[in-house]
Amino acid sequence: MINQIYKQVFSFFLSVLLLQSSTVSYVRKSFDLNKPCRHFVLYLHNIAYDDDNAANATAATIVNPLGLGDYSFGRLIICDNPVTMDQNYLSKPVARAQGFYFYNKKTNFNTWVAWTLVFNSTKHKGTFTIMDANPYGMEPTRDLAIVGGTGDFLMTRGIATLKTKLSQGSKYFCLEMNIKLYECY
Repeated sequence: MINQIYKQVFSFFLSVLLLQSSTVSYVRKSFDLNKPCRHFVLYLHNIAYDDDNAANATAATIVNPLGLGDYSFGRLIICDNPVTMDQNYLSKPVARAQGFYFYNKKTNFNTWVAWTLVFNSTKHKGTFTIMDANPYGMEPTRDLAIVGGTGDFLMTRGIATLKTKLSQGSKYFCLEMNIKLYECY
């Protein structure tokens, strides 16, 4: 009888031990939004292709459906934009913003962005990816999610606050990107 009780108690503790070892415990990391682990400001420069500037263009419209309204709905743009430390387009790039954006709203200018910032400088090597909605027609500043990275930015997460610094119609624009990373490894 006592032997059977010991077996049951032993089986219970063994089951609890196995259950704990086979489950992954998740510890949520708390973030102080006032203290990012990395913070820097970058400037993205976009020059649209328009039949006469192939040598300088950094973005090109791939799909441009006609007749879908006044807000470029359905337009898809592929880009390889230089990213600098200041507003001057002629400054040495510290990264390239490679990816695409498309216009996804019929009632105002709104884009959805997927850019990977590719760094290959003496200060940083690696990438991080920005993916989010960009309601630039409605807001002076927009927060977009940084969803991961490689190299110096391995598995990082954070926020890129975008502000349009200069816009010359549909030919050229410069965006200030205030980068705050909250998860750094």
